[in-house]
Amino acid sequence: MSWSEHDIPDQRGRVAVVTGANSGIGFETARALAAAGARVILGCRSLERGEEARRAIAERLPDADLELRRLDLGELASVESFADALAADLPALDLLVNNAGVMIPPRGRTADGFELQLGINHLGHFALTARLWPLLLAATDARVVVVSSTAHRWGWMDFDDPHWERRRYSAWAAYGQSKLANLLFARELARKVR
Repeated sequence: MSWSEHDIPDQRGRVAVVTGANSGIGFETARALAAAGARVILGCRSLERGEEARRAIAERLPDADLELRRLDLGELASVESFADALAADLPALDLLVNNAGVMIPPRGRTADGFELQLGINHLGHFALTARLWPLLLAATDARVVVVSSTAHRWGWMDFDDPHWERRRYSAWAAYGQSKLANLLFARELARKVR
């Protein structure tokens, strides 16, 4: 059986947050949800690129209900600010798509000192989900989507050195670790919700 965006059920009356909605999978997800009638909040680190994406979707879907908000998953203060603003503005959140990420950048750290890929791809989304949890619980049938990659296959969780402080850094292995962390998080979240 094949599935396409045309199989998305009617999303009118539902609110969705898509992280990294300015390009790639995030952009296409935001566009498809808007086409299905959802109010879509684009969470983007760059407001300039986010606005370009918002305009591109609006040109194709003039009736789309789109909103752009700044969200930098590499700064926990930004995650907190984004979530607090949503909590002040929304009674509930129906869909959270944890999509944003970085792939094999040079070795770096987030604003809070975490290895860049684990910090943005996993820890930022973990914190965002936790902060938005009351809004998700307030929805009738909320969903959390965690986007990962087949790169999880070459990842392993080194819980003694998750931020590559003692190991020789490998951008590919760090990326795989972050994608494995995404899957472990999604699995545990699903288990706890059940």
